[in-house]
Amino acid sequence: MAQHPWVAAVAAGPPRFGVQLVLPEDGLARLPETALYVESLGFDALFIFDHPALHPDPWICLAAAAVATKRIRLGSVVNCVPYRHPAHLARLAADLDCLSNGRLILGLGAGWLQPEFRALDVPFLAAPERLAALAEAIEIIQGVWGPERFSFEGAHFRTEAMRITPPPVQQLGPPILIGGGGERLTLRLVARHGDACNINELVLVDGKQERVGGGEAIRHKLAVLREHCAAADRPYDEVLRTHFTIRLVLAPSASDLAAKLARQSAAPSASPGTRRAGASAAVTGTPAQVLNYYQEMAGAGIQYFVVQVAADDLETLELLATEIMPRIA
Repeated sequence: MAQHPWVAAVAAGPPRFGVQLVLPEDGLARLPETALYVESLGFDALFIFDHPALHPDPWICLAAAAVATKRIRLGSVVNCVPYRHPAHLARLAADLDCLSNGRLILGLGAGWLQPEFRALDVPFLAAPERLAALAEAIEIIQGVWGPERFSFEGAHFRTEAMRITPPPVQQLGPPILIGGGGERLTLRLVARHGDACNINELVLVDGKQERVGGGEAIRHKLAVLREHCAAADRPYDEVLRTHFTIRLVLAPSASDLAAKLARQSAAPSASPGTRRAGASAAVTGTPAQVLNYYQEMAGAGIQYFVVQVAADDLETLELLATEIMPRIA
């Protein structure tokens, strides 16, 4: 594999930030306006997560954002591969890349929310099988983007004589970001097929995700990724090192923060990941307090941050853009 041009551009400068928006019930109609606001703040990308049983479909949302904006990149952290056939997913990705003139980041993952699998009538396989299906999906997606008709028969997916036209705009295709920090399977898959990883320091404790280990946990995962890259005979720096924040809430003072958290807790988040987050998983505070957290992550080797924020929390978006992003080196 060669280093993707987007990865090379990001790696050449200070860490960048993308925002994953959690839309309120009435937020879909305002999404083009919100996307334009996020772009105006200088974020590198706008993401919409892929939980179609619980939240507006990301591909509809991203198409609306693509038309409303000019510069910002677009994607999902991450698309759940079992929900759509890979050839169909390749079609959606190519179309959005063309619609946005080459701004798609294709996030892919194996999925985790078992009730949603049941709601969509999708078999919830064991994690190794879901990751094997993810590997097959990447092969199909990249194959059907190619110049010739592509056929594939695997244990999980098949396609025959498929070719996506028009193909994606981007040289080498949209960058593929693979979500998850599993050290034995997921990070090996990143080393072999991904343009970017997406990790954090959260672990599941009694059914809730809690933040454990801080920067040392991130250094450890990146060291494992480096080992997998070496085993795959691939330069480690070809993979962009990205980090995911499950929930960010900022306020100018401690009293303002307490009031905002109380308001937000009155209604459950539309993000199942946020609902699964334990007390320590969210990143909350004043800009000065939260700046230390992102500096620690950058010091551990992170080059790119994907931060999940409620779409109607414009204050957090603005404080992140003006008080934190310029100070991360």
